[in-house]
Amino acid sequence: MTSTYTGKYTKIESGYISQLVEWPEVVTEGATLEECRELLRDALQEMVAAYQQKGREIPLGGALLEQVAVET
Repeated sequence: MTSTYTGKYTKIESGYISQLVEWPEVVTEGATLEECRELLRDALQEMVAAYQQKGREIPLGGALLEQVAVET
């Protein structure tokens, strides 16, 4: 089975930090956006394996995100 998760990427001084919206414990940091994406995929695979090994329920993916505008 394939699940899709939503990555959130934030620019920081040293590069980027990323986190999965549906699984906030999956967090990584990379010097470039592409590195951060790769590290997030790796972290997700490791977390899935760890949850499966422990018999824990894997959070569902598929979040819907949208931007909400407001005048500031």
